[in-house]
Amino acid sequence: MPANDEPMNIQKWTLLALMALVAFTACNNNTSEAKQNIDKDTLGSLNAPYSDVFYDSLKTAMSSYYSFKEALVRADSVGADEHALSLQHHLDSLPFATAGGDTTKIVLLQEAASNIHAEIAGMLLEKSDLEKRRASFEAVSDMLYDFVKATGLKGATVYRQFCPMAFNDRGAYWLSDKSVVRNPYFGDEMLGCGEVTDTLQY
Repeated sequence: MPANDEPMNIQKWTLLALMALVAFTACNNNTSEAKQNIDKDTLGSLNAPYSDVFYDSLKTAMSSYYSFKEALVRADSVGADEHALSLQHHLDSLPFATAGGDTTKIVLLQEAASNIHAEIAGMLLEKSDLEKRRASFEAVSDMLYDFVKATGLKGATVYRQFCPMAFNDRGAYWLSDKSVVRNPYFGDEMLGCGEVTDTLQY
């Protein structure tokens, strides 16, 4: 295996592990209501089991993500880079030590945050064009969605939205704090193209 494939494989397996963790949590939700009441403090994807300090920091990171998205809506490459760098900084600063909860899950979340950092770092280092920034934004959006599903986000609602026409009709997702669609892949060309496919409310 070439050496430069190793970081990609590490990111892939970390993401798969985090997705498995989310899926396991979701499966637990299909049990009886009584069982849900017993286990509600352990279901990270339905509740928000971590410290207020952790969630305050995560909300700050999400605010940077939403600003990143809005910069792409405006086709503002400079603004996109600034807000992506801010997102990277705030994810790096998440106080995992104060989060509490299962140690194994915290380690997976730290690795997931590191993978988002790496994606943003690659985008900034490459000094790519707007479309490549949008491709990096898509990757960040998918990883951040899994991250928020695993942690919860106390007192907040996150909308996952989808445009079927992005990237030559391959389709792409993004996250928003509002249900109104503002498409970061087309901007003013097709600002309202897309729909809400999932709502995370805690």
